[in-house]
Amino acid sequence: MRSPLHTWKRLNKARRSELYLRWSLCLMALFLPFCVLAAAGTAIHQPGAGPAIRVALVIGLAAGLVLLKTYRVALDHYLHRPVDHLRWIVVSTGLAVGGSWAVLLLGPSGNLTRDPAGSTFTLLVAGYLVLFTFGAVGVGLTPRWTALVGLGMLLAVGPAGVLAGYGIAQTAGFLLSLSFGLALYAGSCRSFAWLTAVVWELDAAREAQSRLAVAEERLRFSRDLHDVMGRNLTTIALKSELAVQLARRGRPEAADQMAEVQKIAQDSQREVRDVIRGYRTADLHAEAIGARAVLRSADIACEIDLGEDADGLPTPVQSVLGWVIREATTNVLRHSEAAHCLIRLRQERGRAVLELENDGVPAVPVPSQGSGTGLRGLRERLAAHDGELTVPTAEAGTFRMLATVPLPS
Repeated sequence: MRSPLHTWKRLNKARRSELYLRWSLCLMALFLPFCVLAAAGTAIHQPGAGPAIRVALVIGLAAGLVLLKTYRVALDHYLHRPVDHLRWIVVSTGLAVGGSWAVLLLGPSGNLTRDPAGSTFTLLVAGYLVLFTFGAVGVGLTPRWTALVGLGMLLAVGPAGVLAGYGIAQTAGFLLSLSFGLALYAGSCRSFAWLTAVVWELDAAREAQSRLAVAEERLRFSRDLHDVMGRNLTTIALKSELAVQLARRGRPEAADQMAEVQKIAQDSQREVRDVIRGYRTADLHAEAIGARAVLRSADIACEIDLGEDADGLPTPVQSVLGWVIREATTNVLRHSEAAHCLIRLRQERGRAVLELENDGVPAVPVPSQGSGTGLRGLRERLAAHDGELTVPTAEAGTFRMLATVPLPS
């Protein structure tokens, strides 16, 4: 069985944030029985308070358990997940109002002057039941419906205070102070839910940004390829059609047209190779600057040290190392939760050594969802230049990668 710490380390930032905020709400529900128990301690020695205390403890425990579920489904509804939240809100609201009636009517006294301890106990328990329940209402319903339900709960509890002997003035004062508490508490609970939704929106925006970057690169490549091949293919089609017509008429010019078609096709092949070569060639400095800009936009500090001899490296070496930086940056954005990234280039024993390091590796590795062809592709690129890619052992939570390419003597 996996430990909670093991499970926590496997979650990404968005899921960790939701788990923290979700349990912050649930702890409010679990806090209700303790508040009721503390209030009962103020009246435990009062004559006639036994039945009210027993009822309050039972109702407080039951309401806490129901609210634990209600807060969970209310937050799921706020996050647009399919749940039956209305049923649980109705059950918890009915339990809170019914429990308030029972405690107020069974209380030892309804006079704050003659029996302050007993009267304060019953009012506190009734207020706690309504207050903690209203937090779930504020999360699961819209602000307009939340206000209507809050008003209905106050109007439902009010008659119980009057029947318990508190009088209209004392009951009105209690309801007025409780209404302020309901507004503040419901606003706080809803802010927790709003913050959870914002975290998920930011996570989705980051994922969409990565997909858009890939789509933009594909669009650029397709646009360049269309610009190169569109006109040439149209010319080839027209000249081929003309050559067919001339050949059917027995005209010798058909051979000249086909020779031009052959020349255009050869030129097209050369232009396509140039486009692909430009697409597959990565400039070392440009990739380093681009990596820093992309990582900073993702709130990742990036430190780059290419040294003074980077410009003197051969063009093929710069190109393959630029590809390493590009792929490493993609891996940091997609597979890590780094806060700091380091890119350092140096020369050792006739080899260019590119070191890349980030601190976003979880202590417990998350199983890969794909085949993981990025590092394998880099190894193949480096192997074409007699280079190699290694992943040496690093500190806990740190990923370190070394790409080495031999330099010409």
